[in-house]
Amino acid sequence: MEETVSGRSEQEFQDLLRRLELALETSQIGVWQHSLNQEEILWDLQMHKLYQTGGTDRKVSSAVWLNALHPDDVERAIAEFEAATAEKGFYNSQFRIILPEGEIRYLRSRAHFYEGPDGEPSFIGAEWDVTADVLLNRELTNQKAVAEARAIALEQSRARIEHAADHDYLTGLPNRRYFDRRLAELRADPAVKTLAVLHIDLDCFKQINDKWGHAAGDVTLQNAAVRISGSITAKDMVARIGGDEFVVVLVDIDGADDLKTIAEDILWRLRRDIRFHHEMLPVGASIGAAWSVVGEAGNLLAESDIALYQAKKSGRNRVEFFTPKLQSDLQAERQLAEELRLALIRHEIVPYYQIQVDARSRRIVGLEALARWWHPEKGLLAPAAFLKVAEEYGLTAEIDAAILNRVLFDRANWAMQGLTPPRIAVNISGSRLADPNLIERLQALNIPPHTITFELIETIFLDDPDDKTLANIDAIKQMGIEIEIDDFGSGHASLIGLVKLKPKRLKIDRQLVTAITVSDEQRRLVGSIVEIARALSVEVIAEGVETEDHARLLARAGCDGLQGYAIGYPSPGNEIAVLLTSVQRPDQHPASGNSQGNAGPTGFAGRQSAHS
Repeated sequence: MEETVSGRSEQEFQDLLRRLELALETSQIGVWQHSLNQEEILWDLQMHKLYQTGGTDRKVSSAVWLNALHPDDVERAIAEFEAATAEKGFYNSQFRIILPEGEIRYLRSRAHFYEGPDGEPSFIGAEWDVTADVLLNRELTNQKAVAEARAIALEQSRARIEHAADHDYLTGLPNRRYFDRRLAELRADPAVKTLAVLHIDLDCFKQINDKWGHAAGDVTLQNAAVRISGSITAKDMVARIGGDEFVVVLVDIDGADDLKTIAEDILWRLRRDIRFHHEMLPVGASIGAAWSVVGEAGNLLAESDIALYQAKKSGRNRVEFFTPKLQSDLQAERQLAEELRLALIRHEIVPYYQIQVDARSRRIVGLEALARWWHPEKGLLAPAAFLKVAEEYGLTAEIDAAILNRVLFDRANWAMQGLTPPRIAVNISGSRLADPNLIERLQALNIPPHTITFELIETIFLDDPDDKTLANIDAIKQMGIEIEIDDFGSGHASLIGLVKLKPKRLKIDRQLVTAITVSDEQRRLVGSIVEIARALSVEVIAEGVETEDHARLLARAGCDGLQGYAIGYPSPGNEIAVLLTSVQRPDQHPASGNSQGNAGPTGFAGRQSAHS
C-alpha cells in the first residue's frame, strides 16, 4: 500500500514538473538560480533561448550575462542586483541586452532571496522578454506626448486667434472689439467711480501715406501707439479703432482739469516729428475728450467723437471737450446736411447771376453764377447758410454739378429768346476737380466752347498744383472751357503755381479792393497784381466794386473787368434775361436804368452776398 502511494506521489510529482516545464516553455519565461557564495549561475534552456547563446549547459558564467547587457544599462543592472543581495530581499530589474546579431531586446528579471537546507544563500528568479510591451508603452507615451503637444499647440493657437481677434496686428494694441467689451466691463465695475475717453485722430496721416508710402504710414502708427501708451497708467487702456484713430480709456480721473492735462500731454507727444529712414515725418493730432461719473455716463465714445469732430473743424492739432451744445450743434448740422441732400434731388439749388463789365466801356462781358438755395420753409438762403456744411459733408461737388447743369439750361433758354449770353463763370471745387470721371462727365454735357468759365479758388493750388489737377485743367481747357482764379491775394498761391496753371483770368479778392479808395498801399498792391497778370498774359477782374470811386480807380490801375454791388446785385435768371434784352435790343426798355453798367444797383433782387 505505501509503495503504491509512494509511486503515485512520484508520478504526480513528475507530471507536475512536466506541466511546469511546458508552461515555462509556452510563456517563454527563463528560470535562473544564482548561488551567492559559489558565484555559480544555473540557467534553464529557456534562458539560453532568451539570450540566444546557442548553448544548453546548465551552469553558465556570470560573464555571459554581463557581456550581453547593453553598455548603458550595465551599471544600473549590477547596482540593482547588489542592492537586493545586501537586503536579502526581492530583486526586480529591467534592462536591455544585445543579442549576438546586434538586435536589442528588453528583459524583465525578478528573483527572491533563498537559503537552501545547508544555509547556502542564493537568488532564484525568472526572466522574460518585454520588448513588445516596452515598445508599445513607448509608442503610447510618444502618442500621449504628441497629443499633449497638439493640445498645447491648439491652446496656443486658440490664444493667438483670440488675441488677434482682440488686437490690432500692426501696433499690438487692443482693437475696437476689445475696447467696446472693456469699456462695458468698466462701466459695470462698482469699484470704478469715473471714466473718460480720449478720441485721437492723427493729422496729416493721409499726406504721409501719399508722399512717403504705406511703410512710412505704418511707422507713424506704431510710433503713435507707443507715444500714447507712454502717457497712461496700467489701469488705463489705449486702443486703435480705425486707420489713424486711437482711443484712450482713463479710469477714475478726478475731473476735467486732470483730463485736459493728460490730453495735452498726448498732444505734445504726438506733435514731435517721426524719423523714417533719412526723413523726418511731420505729424500731429486732434483729440476729442469726454468725461463722466460712471453712474451718469452716456455713450462716452460717441461724445468724444463729437468733440473730435469739433477739434478737426476748428483747425486740428488741438483738444476739444464734449459739451451738450456741441451735440446739439452737430445734430443741427447733420439735419441741414440731410436737407441739403434732398435739396439737390429736388433741384432747389439754383444759380443767381452777378454781372461783370468791361472796366472802361462798362459793357457786360460776363456773368458769375452764385449758388442759392430755395428752401421750402426758410426761403432763399445765401451760400453762407449752407456751403460750410456742404464742404464738411462732401456735397460741394454735387452743388457744383447742379449749378453747372442749371446754368447750361438758363443759357440755352436765353439763346432760344434770341439773346447772346456772355461768358458764364461757374465755381468748381477742389473735390470735383480731383474727380477722375470729371472730364467724361463734362464731355457728356456737350458744353459749347468759350461759353463757360470755371472759377477755382486760390487754395486749390496753394503752392504747387499736383499732376492730376493740372491734367484735368488741361483737359478742361481743350474742351474750350476757360479757367479763372477766384479770390486771388487772399491765400497762399505762388507765382510758380500760377504759371503752371496758366488761367485765362484772375479775380482780385474783395479784401484788397475795398481799401483802395483810402490806401495808397492797397492801390499799389492792386497795381502790382495787375502788372504780374499782364506779364503772364492773364486778364484781371476786380471783385467787391462797391462805389463809382472803386470802379474808376480799378480801371486806372489796369483792371480788365469789374464786379460788385456798384455794377449789379446777384439776380435770378429771369431778371438777367430782362437785363440782356435791354442791352442787346435797344427798342426794349428795361425795368430800371443803368443799361450801360453805370455805377449803382441795376434794380436786381435784394442785396444777397456775392460770395460763392
